[in-house]
Amino acid sequence: MYFYSEIRPIFVRFFEYLFVMNGKKQRLSVIENIIRTEVIRSQDDLQRSLSDKGFEVTQATLSRDMKQLKIVKTHDGDDRYVYTFPDMTLQESRLPAALLDESLVAFSGNLAVIKTRPGYAMGIASDIDEHAPDEILGTIAGDDTILVIPREGYTKVQVRNALARFLTD
Repeated sequence: MYFYSEIRPIFVRFFEYLFVMNGKKQRLSVIENIIRTEVIRSQDDLQRSLSDKGFEVTQATLSRDMKQLKIVKTHDGDDRYVYTFPDMTLQESRLPAALLDESLVAFSGNLAVIKTRPGYAMGIASDIDEHAPDEILGTIAGDDTILVIPREGYTKVQVRNALARFLTD
């Protein structure tokens, strides 16, 4: 009996740890799947989707999980925002061609200017800065205009080609 009373708390803590950590790993995996496969516009949407899949979580837990997974909010090109992963910003969540196309890129000297619909410039500039190709030093955004500052030694064609992946579906 003496041995059992000493060892029991150790086993209880060990099994609690296993179940809690396993539950968290499963929850994080489900959250990742939801973000990659569903359009989630708010934490409430994500919380409801998790609940539908059998995971009841508080808003605080959900916020911590989202931070751990590095989930970000990005503009969806439809006057709204959605939760995505940074690696989805340019691949799965591309900007629609109707929003912006190459004909909207103009040059003055070595500086490029991109015209967008009102309210879109900051989100697009953020994507360009976050995933900046070698040709781009940085951007400055207003409400509907982005100033693109290319690095020295690149031609306008090279800069336009570098920007093309940000301007197409």
